[in-house]
Amino acid sequence: MAAEKESFSTTSHRRAERWSLRGMTALVTGGTRGIGHAVVEELAELGATVHTCSRKEAELNDRLKEWEAPGLRVTGSVCDIASREQRVELMQRVSSLFDGKLNILINNVGTNIRKPTSDYTSEEFSFLMNTNFESAFHLCQLAHPLLKASGAGSVVLISSVAGVVAMNSGSIYAATKAAMNQMTKNLACEWAKDNIRTNSIAPWYIRTSFVEQLLQQEEFTQSVISRTPLRRVGEPEEVSSIVAFLCLPAASYITGQIISVDGGMTVNGFYPTHD
Repeated sequence: MAAEKESFSTTSHRRAERWSLRGMTALVTGGTRGIGHAVVEELAELGATVHTCSRKEAELNDRLKEWEAPGLRVTGSVCDIASREQRVELMQRVSSLFDGKLNILINNVGTNIRKPTSDYTSEEFSFLMNTNFESAFHLCQLAHPLLKASGAGSVVLISSVAGVVAMNSGSIYAATKAAMNQMTKNLACEWAKDNIRTNSIAPWYIRTSFVEQLLQQEEFTQSVISRTPLRRVGEPEEVSSIVAFLCLPAASYITGQIISVDGGMTVNGFYPTHD
């Protein structure tokens, strides 16, 4: 009987460890608002030590104070992810903080300029490509040795449904997100030998400051809801929970996936129809 109790206790302990991030380190870019903010809190509440960044120092300091109150282990630094030099500085700081090892990288930063394809300037094209895709690509490059050194690395890229199906969000934005999705598949295969998993989350419309002005337009919001089987806009926590799962030891055999967070909106790559 004693042996059975010990065996059950051991099994329960191992199962608990598979659903915990205790002892792990994470970098979440753009963690002061929206999806990034929710991801920082989710990872920290699961036990991870998290570093995040923002372009806005005052906003970053406010968030750090909020996280300090409940005892979450979160640090932060000011960084414009669109700057190559600042990306290098960010990763040097992360390496110093975490002794050259990193378990989790969340590429969350992104922006958009909505206009017809024929109206984009070359400067706007370069800006969107750099901010959305090149920054994520470069951070993955910089993080690779740290992720490899951890012995169990996980990269999650915050993409978009726009990278999976055609939608009225701007062709360049869509192209950057599609590129992130393809990079996810390539890195999953290339870095598997280093025990680094790579997955992508492709959200539909989520209630954040990124789309706040659009969602204030009743007609626009109704058009979004009409294309969403769950008939509502998503919340940041409904994305962060999936991000966190992909980082857990429980997801140790999941890699190379592009997971749409849209209430089933993308069915075989097309919008579903409604009566």
